Amino acid sequence: MKNKTFYFGIVPLIVLMLVSSCTKNVNLELGDASGQLVIQGGIDNFSGLQTVTLSTNVPFTQANTYPPVTGAVVTINDQSGNSFGLKEGPQGTYTTDPAMGVSGNAYTLKVQVNGQSYSANSVMPFPVPIDSLSSENLVARRRLKNEKDKKEIIVYYQDPAGVSNQYRFVMWVNGVQVKDIFAYNDLLTDGRHVSRILKESDIDIYSGDTVKVEMQCIDELVFTYWYTLMKQQSQGLVSGAPAPANPPTNINPATLGYFSAYTTQAKTIIVK
Repeated sequence: MKNKTFYFGIVPLIVLMLVSSCTKNVNLELGDASGQLVIQGGIDNFSGLQTVTLSTNVPFTQANTYPPVTGAVVTINDQSGNSFGLKEGPQGTYTTDPAMGVSGNAYTLKVQVNGQSYSANSVMPFPVPIDSLSSENLVARRRLKNEKDKKEIIVYYQDPAGVSNQYRFVMWVNGVQVKDIFAYNDLLTDGRHVSRILKESDIDIYSGDTVKVEMQCIDELVFTYWYTLMKQQSQGLVSGAPAPANPPTNINPATLGYFSAYTTQAKTIIVK
């Protein structure tokens, strides 16, 4: 029997401001208290520089300028005892020599700064490929007046059956990253061919625009982090709601941010 195609996005599954570049640049400085350490970083399945950024947050009402944290000792270790040391430069940004993560392996981030040690664990999932991208008239699905020229993006993929999968998508329109957060699991789509609408409210999309979508396969704790931010975003925080609570983190002891071992891939289309 042919699998049904499922559409998601008509009613948003929930979401918060601050998005990262799929590469590891995310403004996660949330919450009311300022001066807290923010750790943001990860390791992916491509050979290249792996990056961790350290900063301190500022009050929610201030401009998004986050002071870098310098002089830290930062390492990433795998389950076999291999260690990747990270060097600082520019300030607050710590990078490895070219390195590549492996699906199924567990990775541990360790940060020593200002007399305090932090650690975080993440397991890199196996990749799930993007089948394709398409665009559709916004009015066709939402029936909104005066929206006939606007487009929305749909991503297609086959979810593996019998395996728990979590996904994060990041979108760029004409090279500018969309601020909306997209984080989903396969609770309702296990083993299905999925057509997921990436409903974004940040940048209007029209015919002729170039849209890039990155698909990350992430572990459960990192999914919980992004899903919480996505849920907060959908509750109207972008339009002036009170500062959100800090999202759950996989960093111990708890501070702001996350560490993710993830697989990544991307596709680009010219919108028709």
